[in-house]
Amino acid sequence: MVTEFINANPKVSLLMITIVVTFVSTLIHKWMTNQEHLKQLKIRQKEIQKELKGCKDENLLKELNLELMKLTGVMFKSSMRPMFVTIIPIFALFYWIRQMYIPLLGEGWGGWLTYYFAFSIASSMVFRKVFKMA
Repeated sequence: MVTEFINANPKVSLLMITIVVTFVSTLIHKWMTNQEHLKQLKIRQKEIQKELKGCKDENLLKELNLELMKLTGVMFKSSMRPMFVTIIPIFALFYWIRQMYIPLLGEGWGGWLTYYFAFSIASSMVFRKVFKMA
């Protein structure tokens, strides 16, 4: 039944799979990161970027760039833990999706992968807004 639906509606079925995968990975990311801390880091990042635009003092410029790099590193580290939890299941799912959708939508960037990433980006933006994530 599932295979019949996929064969009859490949883009719709891929959209549905992508929405479910994105929803689950977004929830995992939200639960495994300190969202309030990330929001504060982003606020500070924006402040530094504003200061950098008007900065003429080279010493201050170096200090601001160093602080910006440290903030970026902290944000990157906090996103690594949820990625490690989701990466293996997503790779397994990609293997299955690839097997199902190459005959229907084609291979690589001109085929199923293009649709998957387009659907994923769109649904991720929606879920991040809905869950008020940093």
